[in-house]
Order: sequence, then structure tokens, then C-alpha cells
Amino acid sequence: MFIFFPTREVFYTPKMVGVAYEDVYFRTYAGQRLHGWYVPGTGDTDVTWLWFHGNGGNIGHRVEEIAQIHRRLGVNLFIFDYRGYGKSQGGPSEKATYRDARAALEYLNSRPDFAQERLVYFGRSLGAAVSVELAIEHPPMGMILVSPFASLSDMAKIAYPQIQFASWLAGKRYDSLARINQVVVPSIIIHGEQDEIVPVSQGRKLYQAANHPKQFLGLPAAGHNDTNTAGGGLYWDTLAEFLKTLSQPSQSPG
Repeated sequence: MFIFFPTREVFYTPKMVGVAYEDVYFRTYAGQRLHGWYVPGTGDTDVTWLWFHGNGGNIGHRVEEIAQIHRRLGVNLFIFDYRGYGKSQGGPSEKATYRDARAALEYLNSRPDFAQERLVYFGRSLGAAVSVELAIEHPPMGMILVSPFASLSDMAKIAYPQIQFASWLAGKRYDSLARINQVVVPSIIIHGEQDEIVPVSQGRKLYQAANHPKQFLGLPAAGHNDTNTAGGGLYWDTLAEFLKTLSQPSQSPG
């Protein structure tokens, strides 16, 4: 079963959309060199957004959304490529994506301008599973999951209904459904109601298994990859309110 669809060439950078950034290289525990971008926030924010992207392309394909996050939310942002993607060395695997996430967090912890207690995880699609795994070991201030699937086994049954043993072949890989109950931070799950790749039922299933405080947002007009555009003001206003709520410990997301 094919899971990873990396692209090596990085054709786009934040500079092309008018956003200042730092080119960052850091290493995993095993020595692979990974590549990412650190985008300083606007104003006096101390919130840092650690982004785990999906299974296709590379960070260059996220440039437009990086610009939107920068301008609309103003947070510090760090996005990186898993090994095998873009300029990152090595080849991808489930365990490798988890290890790469840990290495990204270690890099952030090495920065003198980083406030660990003001960290938010942002996982899209496959990246949502990476976010869940890291949140168990290293809880952030909050977690945002966009277009997540419950497990790779579930997705195998959806993608290959004609193959009787598809879910068995997928095994227990990226099984967020079995893991998310170990996450004990405020979370929001956002899913396009028109998602043509990961049905919205997957996001709802994951939401049901998550601990409180939690929130679910279904976007009526959005698909899998366009929540940030088709979601419109509802998407961005909800994210802004979630971040605001995280700064008020006495309150929790509904």
C-alpha cells in the first residue's frame, strides 16, 4: 500500500508571497539532515505553530497557506519536511515521521526565542497522526488537526473496498484512533464536509475518541486540501478563537 508521495524539488518559498523566513537545517538522532522554514510571527506574539504536513509534495506546496497563517493569525510558524521530502535526507516511513517530529521539536527547544509553554501542534491529513503521536510524549499548549483520518486501516477499507484484506494489510499504522485518548490537551478537529479523500466521518470518529476539552468544526463547502480557502472566514475565525481560548486557562473550547 502506497502511503508517501514526496516531491524533491522545492519550487516555492515564503519570499515569493512576501513573507520573511529563516531557512533551517537540523538533524535527527540518527544523523539525517532535515530542512524546514521558520517564519517569525507578527507583533509581539509568543505562540509558535509547529506544522506537520500531509503525505504529498513538500513544504513548498504550503507557501500560500503559510502566508495566510502569517497574516491572519500572526503566530511564529515552523514547518519542515519529513525525511525523503524536499531537501530533507533519507526516506520516509511511519517511524521516521515520528522521529522527524521529535527532531523538529528539539530544534525549536534550541532557539532562545522559543516559549515551550506557548506551542501549538498543527497536523494536516497524515500530519495529524504525527501530531497525535508527538502530543502524547510532549504535550503542547493545544492541538489542531485538519482533515485527519482515524487510522490507516480505516482508510484502506475506504480506498480499497474491493480488497477483502485491505485493512489487515494496512496493519496498525498511523492508528490515531487508538492513541488520541492519551492526548490531554485542548484540541480542535476541522474537516471539510466535501472531503473527497478522507471522508468527514473519519474526522468525527477521531473527535468522538478524543478527550475534553475538544471541538469539531465541519466546513460545508471544503474538500480535503482547501479548508484554508473554501472554509472562508469560518475557518480562520475559529482558529483565531481557539488560539485566544488557549491563552485563557480558566476557559476551554466548547
